[in-house]
Amino acid sequence: MQKKLAALAALGAGSVGSAMAAVPSSVTTALTDAAADSATVAGLALAVAIGIVAFKYMKRAL
Repeated sequence: MQKKLAALAALGAGSVGSAMAAVPSSVTTALTDAAADSATVAGLALAVAIGIVAFKYMKRAL
């Protein structure tokens, strides 16, 4: 029984590695561009959040 389970596990692990398909270069480029755009948006959101916190801190100090 354990030999069957080990064989089944090895078969499953072997089929996972061979299931990878080639992705067109346009898809890779689009994903890279989307990652860069999302990093820009996240940076702007962080800058706005820091600005709001700084403004509240300065307003409280007065």
